[in-house]
Amino acid sequence: MNIHEYQAKAVLKSFGAPVATGAPVLTEDDIEAAIDSLPGPLWVVKSQIHAGGRGKGRFIESEAGEKGGVRLAFSKEEARQHAEAMLGHHLVTAQTSAEGKQVNRLYIEDGADIDRELYLSILVDRGTGQVAFVASTEGGMDIEQVAHETPEKILTLPVGASVSEEDAAALCDALRLEGTARQDGMSLFPNLYRAFTEKDMSMLEINPLIVMTDNHLRVLDAKVSFDGNALFRHPDILELRDTTEEDEKEIEASEWDLAYIALDGTIGCMVNGAGLAMATMDIIKLYGEEPANFCDVGGGADAAKVAAAFKIIMKDPNVKGILVNIFGGIMKCDVIAEGVIQAVKETNLSVPLVVRLEGTNVDQGKAILAGSDLNIIPADDLDDAAQKIVAAVKGA
Repeated sequence: MNIHEYQAKAVLKSFGAPVATGAPVLTEDDIEAAIDSLPGPLWVVKSQIHAGGRGKGRFIESEAGEKGGVRLAFSKEEARQHAEAMLGHHLVTAQTSAEGKQVNRLYIEDGADIDRELYLSILVDRGTGQVAFVASTEGGMDIEQVAHETPEKILTLPVGASVSEEDAAALCDALRLEGTARQDGMSLFPNLYRAFTEKDMSMLEINPLIVMTDNHLRVLDAKVSFDGNALFRHPDILELRDTTEEDEKEIEASEWDLAYIALDGTIGCMVNGAGLAMATMDIIKLYGEEPANFCDVGGGADAAKVAAAFKIIMKDPNVKGILVNIFGGIMKCDVIAEGVIQAVKETNLSVPLVVRLEGTNVDQGKAILAGSDLNIIPADDLDDAAQKIVAAVKGA
């Protein structure tokens, strides 16, 4: 689960991280109070959407201009103009679709005197199986670009159960922190790690972490994601969820405990097991088409859950065909077949459907599908299934 920048900063501030004073804006009526709550002479007006690259983004609406989703204002009037130009308009960044995202929230923040911009993040390093810091002196830039062009400027530091003094010192060295900034870093890095672990974050990115002209550190921007499987332990974090930033299909899928992620392709996928889902998407691409979604119904789905997954997939107007690929272990193939038939009837399916079943009760499942008198294309294996659905979609 993602949260907005102003929410992330509030969480980090509760763990002792230095952040600027700011005020969220949820409606036009909040604009004046938010601006008046800050002393100036510099106000920073920030669009709040779940996508990066806001500063380099552009608004679709002509009246919003091409100034990006993060703007500086040197008077209250200018801050008000920026806020009104952004709120309710669609911001397009490198991480959004061409339609962009509607800006429903703003964050107006006190300005900062910046000396240097740094990069710092915490994530789970799958290579080492540990939580790791990633630090670079090249803050404010795309970290992937830095990794490609100047990898020597990035430090990846796996840590154990806590951040030791040696770990904190290594991060200070990598970021070239001296004097007061180094003192700030020695206390900040353990606090950030504590926030990451205690709140079950999956990613914490601060870009940039700034050294101000007074040589103190400040978190200038923050991007935080949480492990969805751990949210039951954090009702305070769950309250921060903004469903307007999420795909409606993904919201409905979460209500059914389905793992669903919308993609840009034409072939809807319903699979059980993440590994099988990835293999299914790969083979669809191998034969020249693109998956429309990642959908894992899990190992214990019943007919109702399968039908719900099917209906969610069909809500995507880009879906031109559906591939159901199930390996029945705990889940039985006859249950899957019943769910598929139920969903086909309820949705009046009009696109090609290929079903590949294998595993527990596979013969019963195939017999149920064959006796349904529905237009369902059976497949013998994954390769056969992928070729059939791609051919059906291209033929359509």
